[in-house]
Amino acid sequence: MATNSVTKTDRTLDPVTFEVLKNAFATSVDLMSEQILRTCYSFVIYSRDFSSALCDAEGNTVMQGSADIAVHVGTLHFQAKAVMEEFGDDIHPGDVFMINDPYRGGTHFNDVSFVRPIFSEGEIIAFSQNKGHWADVGGVVPGSFYVNAGDHFGEGLRITPVRVWSKGTFLKDVAQLIVSNTRAPEQALGDLHAQSEATAVCEREILRLVDRYSKQTVVDAMQETQDYVERTVLERIKGLPRGTWETVDYLDNDPSTPEGMVPIRIKLTIDDDGIHYDLNGSAPAVGTFLNSAYGTSHSSLYSGTKTFFPDVPLNSGFYRAVTADLGPEGTVINAQWPNAVTGFCAGPHEKIMNGVFELWSRVMPERAMACSFNLEYLLVGGRDARSESRPYFMWYDWMAGGWGGRSNQDGSNATAPVFGAGLAVQPLEGQERLSPVITTEHAIATDSGGPGRFRGGCGIEKGGMLTDGDKTVMSYCCDRARSITWGIEGGLPSSPQGVWLNKGTDEQQFLGSVFSSVPIGPGDKFTRPSAGGGGFGDPLERDPAEVCEDVIDGYVSVERAGLDYGVVIEVGDPELDEYSVNEDATKALRDEIRSKRAGGLAEDPAAVAERYRGGEIGELDAIRRYGVILDWGTGELLEETTKQYRERMSVRTSGHWA
Repeated sequence: MATNSVTKTDRTLDPVTFEVLKNAFATSVDLMSEQILRTCYSFVIYSRDFSSALCDAEGNTVMQGSADIAVHVGTLHFQAKAVMEEFGDDIHPGDVFMINDPYRGGTHFNDVSFVRPIFSEGEIIAFSQNKGHWADVGGVVPGSFYVNAGDHFGEGLRITPVRVWSKGTFLKDVAQLIVSNTRAPEQALGDLHAQSEATAVCEREILRLVDRYSKQTVVDAMQETQDYVERTVLERIKGLPRGTWETVDYLDNDPSTPEGMVPIRIKLTIDDDGIHYDLNGSAPAVGTFLNSAYGTSHSSLYSGTKTFFPDVPLNSGFYRAVTADLGPEGTVINAQWPNAVTGFCAGPHEKIMNGVFELWSRVMPERAMACSFNLEYLLVGGRDARSESRPYFMWYDWMAGGWGGRSNQDGSNATAPVFGAGLAVQPLEGQERLSPVITTEHAIATDSGGPGRFRGGCGIEKGGMLTDGDKTVMSYCCDRARSITWGIEGGLPSSPQGVWLNKGTDEQQFLGSVFSSVPIGPGDKFTRPSAGGGGFGDPLERDPAEVCEDVIDGYVSVERAGLDYGVVIEVGDPELDEYSVNEDATKALRDEIRSKRAGGLAEDPAAVAERYRGGEIGELDAIRRYGVILDWGTGELLEETTKQYRERMSVRTSGHWA
């Protein structure tokens, strides 16, 4: 239930002062972010994998950055409160604290936060803080993404709230202890100073406002900024339908149990008190690092909801209007110490966000959106043989991909993941300078967008090759090789994600979407696609002329224009983009597909798998025409997974076909 609502008579600031200070708070946070961007040492943080926030004296978020990573949203206030709980009255001007503990409201161990109390007249009036992704925090593998971790001890250094500046004095021994447990201590130490100094930038801005407007005015404005957001959200939902909506999405599998996808169940209720989520019924924690602790699960719900209220500022007022019951402790979305949680970002986080998108698409159909591609990380790490000192290197890569088709337009192509729309794709030139890995291809993946009346955005195919690495291993975190990005309202799925090693050679291997510590040597090549977004609406209702334009643009192949859209494209001169639609053949083909397609989802999965292994059909046929999920390397039928996938496909897709 929403609490602490403030009525108009409770406001103390005049509208002009309130608006000025509200925007000044946003500026103070963005200045902090700009400071990090200009002074960080880590290429990962430079690629905008960081967020910042201003919190009030109770640790409640007043303002977050305008380009923050979505996954950090909703966790920063938990960490400010964790510092307050840990140190109580033992907090002083000039103190700076560190924390990365997922079990105290953080995200994963790579995300290291710095929290600075802001004092005025001897009293704490606020906290400034930021969170940045360190490229390595120890653990079993370079980059600290150890998929097979059974508990957090294999993932890296857990930093409970710890003081690194005491009354303005740098505690060098504490900092040295922390950074010495990483594979790049000089880089980590540089980021430590950069992030700490950024919190000082925010502190200076807030104290400048205090000097100009008075301490009490600034404190009142922090409270009223939160109250304003809560009022705005509650006012917005007055015009929305009341009721309860449910859905389920899946992790690909739990390797500690038999084959089958891992359910994450989400229930949304809207009533006069606010927005409420219930995640009871989600699966127990899995035997890999694809679990989510409470902070990140809350973050997923807040971020997914905020997508449907894009103009509303995000702070603790929003959190008061959005409540959640995560269910019992020990589940995949409410994991407890010492469950491994580093892979939450590619696991429950994006499953929850896309599930929330699906639920709100029913509530606000004018803003509806199908499933978007899954965040993925590929890490190649070892010793850099290009240098005589052979330092550790971490080639740490993520890709853009496709967002889901919308109720009135195609999904975005090659866009940052919903994990963080501000996340920048790392420059290839910078990667090649810092690591002995070269990029061999980076292009739009044709046919990756889920077919629909509005097509899902296209994903990317990216390849690389190790050159001068020694003792090098590769790890990958994604998790949409089986729970493939889905369409809604009759739209079709996208394509599987996963990594191929030495594809097209006698030594090719499909490594899947989640693995760790695969040895590779100089000359080994790897490639992987990001998925596109799911389609929205029946693909047979897409304008054939638009399908033809997709073919010209390289988004859809001539073959799949016929198989997925029922559009027959005649090819003239491809170099001159001479393509046209055969309207009579298209009408006949669409009629034929309509009469047969529902039966495809009832065909014997074993027979479909046999046809795939024999080369008669490809993976997109297996998925889109038959709803059959296989091990894409061996062609082995995944019976339970297929059963689960078909059930959801009947709800999201075939159930909407005329």
